[in-house]
Amino acid sequence: TIALSPSFVAANSTTPLWSMWRKFAHGGCCRMRGWYPSYGTVVWSGRASRSARQMVLLEPLTQAVMSPRRGSCHDDSVDVLASHLIAAGLSAGLAAVGVAPAHRFERAEAEIRRRKSAGMHGGMGFTFRNPARSCDPRANFPDARALVVGAYSYGIAPDPPEHGAGPDAAVARYAQSDHYAQLELRLETIAVELREAGWRAVVVADQNHLVDREAAYQAGIGWYGRSSNLLIPGQGSWHVLGSVVTNAPLPPNAVPVPDGCGSCTQCVDGCPTGAIVGPGIVDARRCLAWLVQAPGPIPIEFRVALGIRLYGCDDCQEVCPPNRRQDRIRSAGFRAGDTAAVPILELLALTDTEILDRHGRWYIAERDPRYLRRNALVALGNANDRAPIVLDVLRKFASGADSLLAEHAQWSLDQLVSPTFSEPTS
Repeated sequence: TIALSPSFVAANSTTPLWSMWRKFAHGGCCRMRGWYPSYGTVVWSGRASRSARQMVLLEPLTQAVMSPRRGSCHDDSVDVLASHLIAAGLSAGLAAVGVAPAHRFERAEAEIRRRKSAGMHGGMGFTFRNPARSCDPRANFPDARALVVGAYSYGIAPDPPEHGAGPDAAVARYAQSDHYAQLELRLETIAVELREAGWRAVVVADQNHLVDREAAYQAGIGWYGRSSNLLIPGQGSWHVLGSVVTNAPLPPNAVPVPDGCGSCTQCVDGCPTGAIVGPGIVDARRCLAWLVQAPGPIPIEFRVALGIRLYGCDDCQEVCPPNRRQDRIRSAGFRAGDTAAVPILELLALTDTEILDRHGRWYIAERDPRYLRRNALVALGNANDRAPIVLDVLRKFASGADSLLAEHAQWSLDQLVSPTFSEPTS
């Protein structure tokens, strides 16, 4: 395992690297624009879904950035290059960086196939759809030799939401801002260093082409917790993960991080639906984070447990002791993301276009805004707000033409209005 001191990181933070990073951080690159050296400028819609952006970007990046090698490599050994890349990633703002070999993730592939056969994927696609591809970096990049894996922290301590008219719905921390965009910018810093050294490199993050957690585990960044999240020593699991795939023969971090959970079962005990069915095993059919993304109706037996969640669930991470320690450390310096809480009545009044404009970067089943409305209607029934405006909105949807929304609205009405309940008059 390569360990770098702060002085080494500072010494390797060269002016060109930081000049490039300032270009990224101060308007040269933003959600609407991505700059890739040796390729030119790629423009995408900042309101498009991440999957749509990936579909647009993947093929041209593969063709251009992973094109036949040009130029010569620096005289530095690959060991020194690996150390320099790790330093560059840390300097750019990544919380942890490691190197993994670009070989097949045999253990991960076998486990994914086992869980899929048992139905525990709950119809989820993503890396379950094609394990042979998502567990083999060379399936998409045949000459890949190594993965430089990075973790970007989104460990934000949420502020109490500012309530507008009616109740608010909660959004999981990872979805409150576009943390993957920030991760990709920092990984691109590493990719640029590799290209300037004469190697090919492409950033892969939040795509179905690679199991990010297994890549991070192989790179010695962290261990698999009982919750199945990857925990980084001293930092916890509030991170998004991604890789730079390269043909550079970088030496891997050979020593995996040992298990740090010990006998702790707080995530298992804290899951509101009992979705953690074994160490590191989550049954997606019971996981609220998946149920709010899945198409179709939300199973009735999990609707009360859903609470006021609109998108995502953090419960297993909220109770994790390493994460709680990080929350205490960071609470003075972090603020909630731009969508930590969403006014439910306001969302239900939006058009389809307006919903996708505001929340289109989330994974929404079939890109159909009705599924966010479905979640909002259940949250409204769990919010314990019996104001006339709330009941009127629920009645409107309960009598509407959309049978999915009508059924969820009626369930919420039943939750709020009991036979002995007297509606408020003001």
